[in-house]
Amino acid sequence: MLGREYYYSGSAVHGMNPSYLIEKIIRERILDTRYYKEHCFGLTAETILDKVVNLKYIGGQYSNQKPTEFLCLIFKLLQIHPEKEIIEEYLKDQDFKYLRSFAAFYIRLTFPPVECFKILEPLLVDYRKLKVRANDGFQLTFMDQFIDDLLTQERVCDIALPRLPSRYQLEETEEIEPRESPLKSELNSQDGMESSDED
Repeated sequence: MLGREYYYSGSAVHGMNPSYLIEKIIRERILDTRYYKEHCFGLTAETILDKVVNLKYIGGQYSNQKPTEFLCLIFKLLQIHPEKEIIEEYLKDQDFKYLRSFAAFYIRLTFPPVECFKILEPLLVDYRKLKVRANDGFQLTFMDQFIDDLLTQERVCDIALPRLPSRYQLEETEEIEPRESPLKSELNSQDGMESSDED
């Protein structure tokens, strides 16, 4: 008997069924939500986009541990587990900031550490506002802060993230190049202007 979990025969992520990246108790709560039952059944990697672009906030659980729509859709995408290229296309979308944050969260859950840094760090220059739904109501954050949390925190949106080595550790093992500040080119151009003024 399969119970409420369906049989999964696809590729493993971090050695497990992708949907198990969300703890069992939260999975059960998601499966019990009206939103999941009414809006997530039968979604594909294409049709889920219609739901994600209509999101108005991110977040984990609220109002006595009720999963947000954001979390329900993340769980559904883990069940679908599309090709990496599809997720990267989601991330490239400049028009829908909640689609970008959705894709970033999924990448952090499922991609290898080096890819997480290489794909997500460029988004640290995205300063758009994001609304967060939490237990005590709505809060405000920014895309760059959300991305930084994904790369540095153990839990985001009430989900325990897979272990991620620090950037320093990956640099020490030469798995990733040292990060250059996006301001470096701007600072270099200012230095060049100052030196030309002195001449």
